[in-house]
Amino acid sequence: MSKGLQTEFAGIKMKNPVTTASGTFGSGMEYAEFVNLSNLGAVTTKGVANVPWSGNPTPRIAETPSGMLNAIGLQNPGIDTFIERDLPFLYEKDTRIIVNVCGHTEEEYLAVVERLADTDVDLLEINISCPNVKAGGITFGQDPKCAQDITKKIKKIAKQPVIMKLSPNVTDITEMAKAVEQGGADGISLINTLTGMKIDVERKRILLANQTGGLSGPAIRPVAVRMVYQVAHSVKVPILGMGGIQTVEDALEFLMAGATMVAVGTANFFHPTATEEIIQGLEEYVKNEGLSNIQEIVGIV
Repeated sequence: MSKGLQTEFAGIKMKNPVTTASGTFGSGMEYAEFVNLSNLGAVTTKGVANVPWSGNPTPRIAETPSGMLNAIGLQNPGIDTFIERDLPFLYEKDTRIIVNVCGHTEEEYLAVVERLADTDVDLLEINISCPNVKAGGITFGQDPKCAQDITKKIKKIAKQPVIMKLSPNVTDITEMAKAVEQGGADGISLINTLTGMKIDVERKRILLANQTGGLSGPAIRPVAVRMVYQVAHSVKVPILGMGGIQTVEDALEFLMAGATMVAVGTANFFHPTATEEIIQGLEEYVKNEGLSNIQEIVGIV
């Protein structure tokens, strides 16, 4: 892989600016037969809580035009299983590890961050923005003061750089971004899914058991690009951009809008090799444009 894609995010050097979006890639084990994980700049894991979460009742996934709704509810086996099973697998890969941390309360978030302090994890992505969990994170993700406070508390005990994952379900995304930056965030991840609903017209009922879910996929990309652009002009910390990225052109949009890195999410479900294809496309773009490094186009618009 060429040096033209080398990227630094929050002080961590990576071979390229492409990672996976949390919740769409597990911890990489499910995709290992399709993707050489060592080719990725980083693998971002599914959300990890202090104890196992069973998630929401079914049905909890619905297809929509140009996207999907999910109300999984951050189902995960908990931090103990993650450390014992998932991390050893990831340590064998030549890639950076970003662990997504979820919780309902400050204490739950802090418990996971503390457990990860002595691991060889590279970055923490703190999910304060999930729209399909009925308590906890969504409150932090929509209140600037709460977001700033929890960022401060996490930064006090975290041994790794901290990326705060923001919700798009707010009036002013820049207000939230400034709040977590003031709280000490080393980076910002956006956007998470937009809140949506689907009705089964034949049964005359809401399709998802949780009633609402998170809309992801190409349908949200223009919103995500706009928010990345706004935040890039409002804060100084680097941005991990995501939201409907499927192709190299999509990735370039986010980089030009101001994202230092990009994450591929929903595309993994129907096109599992998308991450590697985007990386190859970025290499070709750097060569064709005569760039010394892909970071030359970050925030260029």
